[in-house]
Amino acid sequence: MQFRTGNDIRELFLHFFETKGHRRVHSSSLVPANDPTLLFTNAGMNQFKDLFLGAEKRAYSRATTSQKCVRAGGKHNDLENVGFTRRHHTFFEMLGNFSFGDYFKREAIQFGWELVTSPEWFGIPKDRLYVTIFEGADGVPRDDEAERYWIETGVPKERIFQYGLKDNFWQMGETGPCGPCSEIFYDMGIEAAETPGVDLPFGEDEARYVEIWNLVFMQFDRKTSAYEYEDGKTTRSNYVLDPLPKPSIDTGMGLERVAAVLQGKISNFETDLFTPLIDEAAKLTGQPTGARPRVFPYGSNDTLPEPITAEEDEKFKREALQKNLENPSLRIIADHSRAATFLISDGVIPSNEGRGYVLRKIIRRAIFHGRKLGQVQPFLFQMVFAVRDLFGARGADGTPPAYPELVESADRVARVVEAEEKQFARVLLSGATMLQALINRNEPDENGAKMLGGAEAFHLYETYGLPKDFIQDACRDSGIVLDDEGFERARAEEQARARASWKGGSQKTASPAYRELQKTDFLGYKQLNANDAEVLAIVKDGVGAPSASAGDQVEVVLDHTSFYADSGGQIGDTGWFISADGNDTVAEIQGCVLPVQGVRAHKALLKQPLAVGDHVNTVVDGARRDSIKRNHTGTHLLHAALRQVLGTHVKQAGSAVHPDRLRFDFSHFAQVADEELEEIEDIVNREVLANARVETFEDVPIDVAVNEFHAMALFGEKYGDKVRVVKLADGFSTELCGGTHTAATGEIGLLKLTSESAVSSGVRRIEAISGYGSLDTFRRDFEVAKLAGQFVPSVDNLTEGLRAKFAAQEDELKRLRRELEEARMKSAAGALDDALSRAGEIKGVKVLAHRADSLERGQLRTLVDNLKQKLGEGVVVLASAQPEGKVAIIAGVTPGLTKRIQAGKLVSEVAKHVGGSGGGKAEIAEAGGKDQSQIEAALRSVPDAVASLLR
Repeated sequence: MQFRTGNDIRELFLHFFETKGHRRVHSSSLVPANDPTLLFTNAGMNQFKDLFLGAEKRAYSRATTSQKCVRAGGKHNDLENVGFTRRHHTFFEMLGNFSFGDYFKREAIQFGWELVTSPEWFGIPKDRLYVTIFEGADGVPRDDEAERYWIETGVPKERIFQYGLKDNFWQMGETGPCGPCSEIFYDMGIEAAETPGVDLPFGEDEARYVEIWNLVFMQFDRKTSAYEYEDGKTTRSNYVLDPLPKPSIDTGMGLERVAAVLQGKISNFETDLFTPLIDEAAKLTGQPTGARPRVFPYGSNDTLPEPITAEEDEKFKREALQKNLENPSLRIIADHSRAATFLISDGVIPSNEGRGYVLRKIIRRAIFHGRKLGQVQPFLFQMVFAVRDLFGARGADGTPPAYPELVESADRVARVVEAEEKQFARVLLSGATMLQALINRNEPDENGAKMLGGAEAFHLYETYGLPKDFIQDACRDSGIVLDDEGFERARAEEQARARASWKGGSQKTASPAYRELQKTDFLGYKQLNANDAEVLAIVKDGVGAPSASAGDQVEVVLDHTSFYADSGGQIGDTGWFISADGNDTVAEIQGCVLPVQGVRAHKALLKQPLAVGDHVNTVVDGARRDSIKRNHTGTHLLHAALRQVLGTHVKQAGSAVHPDRLRFDFSHFAQVADEELEEIEDIVNREVLANARVETFEDVPIDVAVNEFHAMALFGEKYGDKVRVVKLADGFSTELCGGTHTAATGEIGLLKLTSESAVSSGVRRIEAISGYGSLDTFRRDFEVAKLAGQFVPSVDNLTEGLRAKFAAQEDELKRLRRELEEARMKSAAGALDDALSRAGEIKGVKVLAHRADSLERGQLRTLVDNLKQKLGEGVVVLASAQPEGKVAIIAGVTPGLTKRIQAGKLVSEVAKHVGGSGGGKAEIAEAGGKDQSQIEAALRSVPDAVASLLR
């Protein structure tokens, strides 16, 4: 078995399948494209899901990839195991070959065995390999075909084992493509045994027998067929397995695992996919990396160090390297730096929710382990460049780089990581202070033992981001115990609260009057009026009422309505309730909300009495609705334009759609440059001027919306089985959206960006106006332009003309200020002789106190220096009335007197008279005050102050 580098293995795998007619396809993003069911890309087949479902056609039916994957959240979460086992990782590469209705089991098995065992390729000894097949369960028969094909390839029957659903039936998620699978295992040898020296057979030692390849035979599409309910809640979902249009193949081989096999290593961390990163992590955290320290002879500090032989030096390096490779903290830093670099490169930004929250946990876990090794300064951002060099550079043998995009993104990624490191340092400082205070307050129980409460510890974990390991270490160092059960209980309670909030926990705080009501039938997509709507409920001050009087402010629920309610960032409609005969206004509707899902409550100011059971006609304010529609369609165009200009990492992070403006928050780490904003605005208005059609599709199955329409879905949003798709300009923008929109982009009129700002770390905000808002702004700006045009010679280039005009005026103002200052200084200098003639003498020291108003502090200092020179040897104090009622005092002492009196002490005494204070050096000092009426008194106090301070 030939030694092969990680880069060699990746390239060899892809090239093998190219020789078998497969198309080499580049890895997709770690952020699944248009698949809200996945947190991160976690398997090679994710990008081919549409092909397996028959919803997409491509120019090839065979493909091979090396896919970036992350398993650090959701169902597949390896985060807590990383660093402490040989083979768990957050980020890993999945080598795979795929057949989309082309070949099936026989060819997949033949290809697999040839690649793994042929000396021309991997050349792994056959006597160290085992395979598994599906034993059959839940109506799916035993996979006799796979067993037969393995035997055909030469695998002895005694090396074929069968397992059930857990091990040998693969599915992407709760729904989607699935099928039986067959795995290839490698025997790492007795030295890798879970219990050292214990020789167990295959199937009884997971540490020794390692799965290196999983061949999935995609035969079914798992779908929900029915739900069972109890008390209105889903208690169980029933599924059916529909045959896929064409049976397909999906295989997955972990690059890190097969690298360990072909490099003769027991642990993945000892392969060349990790060793450069572990070595860099060791350097950055101050761990020994191979340079042996020079040792002086015992008892001598002044003789030459003992010589070190090359053999000793090499031995020391090997021992240091092996120690580092086995260090869990260095493993964690190496692994997490890979995950963080690739995730940020693919557009994920640290935050407190969704993907960003998982990324933040990964980064902070790595930082924490760096601190455990003694590194308290930012260091992880430098690991980004080590990852870039390992994965983004061309191999020494000329092998093309696996991920060249890292070269371009590394600087941006490093900035994001460094910012997160600095933020976490601040969090740790405040959190650690709180933790120490809790530990110090801890009182021993009746047995003398001290314990930190689990709920208190979890509060620090949740609020300040202190890792649990950090809390445990601090407790251990202080001789107390962490209440681990209480901590986990508090964690479970918080997770339950978060789930309730995400699933609509707001319903729990809504008035009971809403909870039993039927859903409101919304007709507002197609009409602004709805006739003969029945009043189902009236709620006043949170309590249901049978009726209400004119003048009452209430919330009214109807059986159907044309009013849109606040949701998806779009503000609710306003308008009126009209009597059933159309003659009277029953209520002014000031807004519409969703107190519970599906129930629309109209915020009504009653003009007439109203009772449950009455019937009204609803009338939406059409002009206001039109303005809202223009802005909502504008947000979709803006989102698409942002992704075009800034990159596909841009994702919506919030929005607000009002009749007079729109606000759009999005993920992006840097400020958007003026040129970029102009380009974004141009793209949006180009689509507006094209007057392209806006299409809406109702009740679209979620799978169809995502896979066929390629509608953008926001991760974390809760979507039902049926969704609404809004498609603009033949696919320029396609999103899942329940809001109201224009019929064509031209109805927007014009979209004008008005501001760009930061919301939080990694989130930017753009505000804009459209329609009449843009027209009003244009008119206002036009009036300003007309006025400005009166002050420039030509309006052809008003901006440059004004800029030149203002620059000229600024130059003129500077000249006038300079002349004024010179005049003041000349006037003040002219009074010097008079001031000098009034100088007194205290204990043999000349003392001069003088008032010089309207001079700046710098000018006062210059005058003090001039007076000191003319005085020869003495003390000078100047006071000046300043703008806004303030006072400036400058005191100067000639060098020969500073041992007897200091300017700082003198000016401090004098300033007390004007309600101020000050200080400075022995030769010159300044003070400020706020009572100009006492300037003369302050100057009169100078001789006494000098007399008291002179030594």
